[in-house]
Formats: sequence, structure tokens, C-alpha cells
Amino acid sequence: MIGLSGGIGSGKSTVAAVWKEHGATIIDADQVARDVVEPGEPALQEIAQEFGEDVLLADGSLDRGLLAQRAFASEARTERLNTIMKPYIRGRVAKLAAESPQPELTVYDVPLLIEHNLEGDLSTIVMVLADEDRRVERLQRDRGMSESDVRNRIQRQATDAQRRAVADIVIENNGTVEELRREALRVWNYLVANCSST
Repeated sequence: MIGLSGGIGSGKSTVAAVWKEHGATIIDADQVARDVVEPGEPALQEIAQEFGEDVLLADGSLDRGLLAQRAFASEARTERLNTIMKPYIRGRVAKLAAESPQPELTVYDVPLLIEHNLEGDLSTIVMVLADEDRRVERLQRDRGMSESDVRNRIQRQATDAQRRAVADIVIENNGTVEELRREALRVWNYLVANCSST
């Protein structure tokens, strides 16, 4: 399975979209994290036992705001939530990859790859990197985020040096969207050819 990662505002989502257009099966880490806490899922029951039954709404769904208040109150509580979630997320990802027409060309689109120590689960890691100022500019323009909010989020994520250290391939995204799309396609064609030759 191929890992695709990059910090907020790096352009990772654009790369994932290009790859999907050209036949990649994309597993979205954020979507998986939402799926495993749907009503009736065992992860949701564990979360309720750990963080209080009142984190469940009347319809059985998760009160994300209340859980966030409790889970992010301390590092220990955040780590406890991660400990509950990780096995369910890993299991769901493995199942989705196994069901893919070409498991070796399945892409795990995961923003916090380094933060969650997922390097060992992936055959190839592709990192999308961009200068911090460009990321700030994009997120202010495209998502209406404030500069301080963007920079705070960047500070809480892995550094580009850490990303480069684990990457097999780095896509630099300091140009136009079209340049990024061309580079994304070039890298995808390389991955397909490399996979076919092994």
C-alpha cells in the first residue's frame, strides 16, 4: 500500500484527486476515522465507556464536540483516545486495501502519517511539501483561515525535515495547481510502472 501524506495546505488532496482520476483506489484516513465511530461500531462503545456515556447523542451518534473537549484536555487523554481508535482504524484500512482491485496500488491518504507512526505499514511513502508561507496563503484564500490559526496548526504537525526523512518520493508544491497536477501524474505513472515491474 502506498502512503500519501503532507501537512495542512501542502496540496496533498490535489495529488490524491489526480491519482484517483487515473485509477488509484484512495483510502481516506479522515473518512475511516469517521466510519469506525458510527452508531453500532465497537469503537464507539469503547469511547463511551472511557469518556462518558453522554458523549453519545440521543440517536446513538457521537457528540464530537464533547468528545474533543474531554479527549484533548490533556496529552494522556488524547493518547487514550488514540489507543482506542488505532486498532479499529488499522483493521478497517487493511480490509479496504484487501478489497481493492490492486492492493499494491491502493493509496492511504493520511495527513498524520508520522504522528501516528504508520511508516512501517506502507510499501512506499510519497510526501507533498510546500513552503510554509505558501501554505498559509493558500489556506487563507481557499478556506478563510486566519494566519495565526494556520501557523499554529503547522507547528503542531511534523516538520518538513521529518517528512523528508521517511519519504521515498517528495513532491514539491511551490508552483501552480497545473504544475502540481502534472507532477502528481508523473509520480503516479512511475508508481504504476514500478509496481508492474516487480
